[in-house]
Amino acid sequence: MFISNDIKYIGVNDHKIDLFEGQYDVPNGMAYNSYAIIDEKVAIMDTVDKAFTSEWLSNVKEALGDRNPDYLVVQHMEPDHSANIVNFMNLYPNAKIVASAKAFTMIKNFFGVDFSDKQIVVGEGDTLELGEHTLNFITAPMVHWPEVIVTYDDKDKVLFSADGFGKFGALDVEEDWACEARRYYFGIVGKYGVQVQSLLKKASKLEIEKICPLHGPVLFDNLSYYLDLYNTWSSYKPEEEGIMIAYTSVYGNTKNAVLKLAELLMEKGAKKVVLNDLARCDMHEAVEDAFRYDKLVLATTTYNADIFPFMREFISHLVERNFQNRTVAIIENGTWAPTAQRVMKEMLSKSKNIKFTDTVVTIMSALNEKSEQQLKDLADELCDIKEHNGGESTVKYACDVCGWIYDEEQGSPENGIAPGTKFEDLPEDFVCPLCGVGKEDFSKTE
Repeated sequence: MFISNDIKYIGVNDHKIDLFEGQYDVPNGMAYNSYAIIDEKVAIMDTVDKAFTSEWLSNVKEALGDRNPDYLVVQHMEPDHSANIVNFMNLYPNAKIVASAKAFTMIKNFFGVDFSDKQIVVGEGDTLELGEHTLNFITAPMVHWPEVIVTYDDKDKVLFSADGFGKFGALDVEEDWACEARRYYFGIVGKYGVQVQSLLKKASKLEIEKICPLHGPVLFDNLSYYLDLYNTWSSYKPEEEGIMIAYTSVYGNTKNAVLKLAELLMEKGAKKVVLNDLARCDMHEAVEDAFRYDKLVLATTTYNADIFPFMREFISHLVERNFQNRTVAIIENGTWAPTAQRVMKEMLSKSKNIKFTDTVVTIMSALNEKSEQQLKDLADELCDIKEHNGGESTVKYACDVCGWIYDEEQGSPENGIAPGTKFEDLPEDFVCPLCGVGKEDFSKTE
């Protein structure tokens, strides 16, 4: 892997791991990235997991040849990146450790020694001269641990981003970046959107040509694509239009309702409908989908006067990660006393900007005529078809001259037209407020 003439990749791939951080399924393994910057002085950027000590130290030696490193830069203290600090210092006792003050406290906690005579404590705006390369340190607390720093090399314009911009998967496996980066982000970093936004603002002032994360590939082509996704994810905006249905079903009746709803949604033109059976799917894939799309349907049974355990776990994951800015619909099933709607709404009460649909589907054991009609009404509402509340559908008209839009639902209050006013009911002297043409120069939009 070529990064630059002076920056060498010395990381490792892990294909033995089954669960990353003890919970995330990683069928394509993991990469623990580490880098060597070779100049008048030599800096090693982070270590790797303890299972790869020999391989990593061999990579260091191969990259440096007969030279010894001058610095070990510790950006992040999670053990998959810091486990070999002591092994490194035993091999290279003259090297100094560059890290934040909090990182040195953690080094003491993990290893019983803080290398007090080898410390270079850095914070926001500090620099380290290697020769032609100057390392600029940027604090990134809670992205996603409090001690984190990221590092910018101003010669090669490389941002060493710690866990930021990381993804699941080893580097010798070809796969889409966004899918596993999204699952990684919302699983591990997602709670800390405010802190990621702060880091992105700092990064926006830098001229970045490559991003070197601690997991996943080095990023260099079309960096705006990755930066824009991180901006969307960390601001909790939907990435795309779509409806994710998360459900649990004991005897199949709730599943039948979900399948019927999905069919109705597709018939009514929903752009994307994704189903997740929470008892059987990868829970973290389901969490990823919930953050990806703008609408979420929760369908579950009343269980022990609460909700089915997999649904409770799922909603807990969402709330813990600051789920917000979404439309949420509810399908509840209960044979004698359905309580799922109340429980799920209470759980989501901590989430910001959640808009619940007007329609709630209540199933008393199995679908009947009433609950099937509720499904139809919910499908209309999720597809933004307005007749679900008993009123007529509303449409939009565009001015053929200037493109101004008249939306029947919103009306044009600033021009004296009340919301809900049909186009054909506009006064005969109505004119486009932008260009002044009359109703005859408007066309119905698709």
